[in-house]
Amino acid sequence: MAISLRLTEEDTVLIKNYAALHNISLSDLFRQAVMEKIEDEYDLAAFNRAMEEYQQDPTTYSLDEVEKELGLR
Repeated sequence: MAISLRLTEEDTVLIKNYAALHNISLSDLFRQAVMEKIEDEYDLAAFNRAMEEYQQDPTTYSLDEVEKELGLR
């Protein structure tokens, strides 16, 4: 699939130079950047859900307690 993108001349030069410096294609650079952005947003959403759960029940367990509960010790 092809996707077009409008960039200023300055942005184009900066992006091309960055890709060349890191020896990657523009396609790979854009793909990696977009995937990292999506992963960051997913991670933030998971963190926010975990914090909400923790605020409702702030019970925590030490590593020793978890290992004993799981029969790992």
